[in-house]
Amino acid sequence: MSRNGTGSPAPAGEGAPPANGVTAVVVTYEPDPGVTLPLLTALAQQCERVIVVDNGSAASLRERLREACARLGAELVELPTNRGIAAAQNAGIARARRGRYVLLMDQDSMPAPDMVSLLVAGARDAAAQGLAVGAVGPVSADTRSTTEEMVYVSRTWGPRRARAAQLRAERVETAFLLASGCLVPVPVLDRVGEMNEAWFIDHVDLEWGLRARRAGYGLYAIPGALLAHTLGDRLTKLPGRAQEVHVHSPVRTYYLTRNTVHLVRSGLLGWRWALGYVVWLGKYVAFNALLAAPRGERVRRMAQGLRDGLLGRTGPAPR
Repeated sequence: MSRNGTGSPAPAGEGAPPANGVTAVVVTYEPDPGVTLPLLTALAQQCERVIVVDNGSAASLRERLREACARLGAELVELPTNRGIAAAQNAGIARARRGRYVLLMDQDSMPAPDMVSLLVAGARDAAAQGLAVGAVGPVSADTRSTTEEMVYVSRTWGPRRARAAQLRAERVETAFLLASGCLVPVPVLDRVGEMNEAWFIDHVDLEWGLRARRAGYGLYAIPGALLAHTLGDRLTKLPGRAQEVHVHSPVRTYYLTRNTVHLVRSGLLGWRWALGYVVWLGKYVAFNALLAAPRGERVRRMAQGLRDGLLGRTGPAPR
């Protein structure tokens, strides 16, 4: 079967999946074929296996995914409805456990050609130096952004972007890793557990990372490994702020608000980080209520999120 994405036989020695023990788990929901299909081709060239978990997309999009997976030798898992990012990741992880590593990927990311090999080498090197490796990840950069890469390190009041000087190191210990591009050794999942399905979407990667660190594992970014990743629906600039602000859809403001409350109440944060997230939530609510349209819908969604977070409610957002 061709793996060069052209439909013709791949040249000898080219296209066979590498025997690196990596299974990519890609979650899709109403994907843009122009973005997601090239991603699947890139992963088929870098990973031993590719599993696509579709979260209840439209029939026409599922057919495109079936065709791509058949062409690339990937496995497609079709969930009947949108069960959330965490449940879809867990469905893929369950099928990936016979490998050595699970690589989590979002549908709108694109790895550099050597990203997976550099992540595997980084995980092995760290383990050889006696580090308990919970996961490694790339340096993610939003292709729409002009600010620094999305690598988050521990600071007094919570995770903050790594400084440019830190990203010149062999590896960077992080506060958490973004899910897309996160390479996890399978035994770590046995000890830490899988993704928190009750949260549905947003802060799922952060919550898992905090559990991994509590279990004694370190999380590391590998600066040589690069990933283009789109976060949020759009970016906007605020006066006096160097970094762009990621603007999400109104329903995502519900999840971010609710799950930030859950995070603060989870017991996974020290008091300084908990206070830092309370302050962040206040700024997040103010921005979406005052500066992001449609403001009325955003206010209603965030109010629902605050209420449900305080009441301990989880699962999909109310209609």
